[in-house]
Amino acid sequence: MTSEAPPFWWESPDWRAYALLPFSMLYGLVASNRMSRAKRVQVELPVLCVGNFTVGGTGKTPAAIALARHATSMGLKPGFLSRGHGGSFSHPRLVDMQHDSAAHVGDEPLLLAAHAPVAVTPNRAAGARLLQDHGCDFIIMDDGFQSARIHIDYALIVVDARYGVGNGHVIPGGPLRAPLIEQLRFADAVLKVGEGVAADEIVRKASRAGKSVFEAHVRPRQAEALTGRRFLAFAGIGHPEKFFDTVDRAGGEVVIKRPFADHHPYRPDDLEELAIAAETQGLELVTTAKDAARMRDGEKAKGFLEQLHVLEIDMIFDLDRAPARIIDETLEAWRRRRLEVSC
Repeated sequence: MTSEAPPFWWESPDWRAYALLPFSMLYGLVASNRMSRAKRVQVELPVLCVGNFTVGGTGKTPAAIALARHATSMGLKPGFLSRGHGGSFSHPRLVDMQHDSAAHVGDEPLLLAAHAPVAVTPNRAAGARLLQDHGCDFIIMDDGFQSARIHIDYALIVVDARYGVGNGHVIPGGPLRAPLIEQLRFADAVLKVGEGVAADEIVRKASRAGKSVFEAHVRPRQAEALTGRRFLAFAGIGHPEKFFDTVDRAGGEVVIKRPFADHHPYRPDDLEELAIAAETQGLELVTTAKDAARMRDGEKAKGFLEQLHVLEIDMIFDLDRAPARIIDETLEAWRRRRLEVSC
């Protein structure tokens, strides 16, 4: 399988993007209208949204985790607010790492829950109240930038330096969730992640619009565990090639690459096929922490996990002061909002 996003989304616009232009315009019109006119619920706590302009992986979750760690070091009690891709609960729920699975709450919430409480629900306002009741005093919303469900005090938009916004077209002709100009109106800052030039034009537009621009990169944890080893690497994330490259940079040799669709639910036959392919070629298996989170159910999955190298990553801001500045500006915007409400 390949990523659920069509490959042409990440190339220069061609006949497919232009053939879909009427549908992209309609989608963009609806998305723009929602962002500009939706009634955003005011919640009690400060809200820092970590979002992106496009579908697909840009590094939102590692960025959210890095900010939560920094918020904790500043004396705050952060909590994550997530819709929970693929989750099955209809009511707001706090993630229980001991009992919940990715099928219940989604894979990203399981990763987030190792660092702070996570409320999973499409109802962002109800999730915010649940976190407040749980003792949190600072909300980090993982995604939800375009949904316009609650008032956002600070919107940090993560852009991958390698992929940027792809062909620049709106869904279904491209990866943009809404027209870029409309999205920039509601953004407070852009975080460029990784190396590459695809995001440079976005950075210039953000700068001209008076938005702050930060840069960061991902760093593998315990990279020495991969050095000199030969792997079958597999991943079901937005851009699997980024993971394969990270394994190479960590010193491992990726002999076989197996990309799956983003959020792919691994079935027993998937795991068996991967194990056989690796054993046949004398390779070890390696995947992402996000993929490993989807393999927690069933004895076969647990046994498979024991054979895996799971590559975890940290988001490192190029400027040490950047996370504190983002959090401080979120708090300042929240104070202004409270003052306006009380007047």
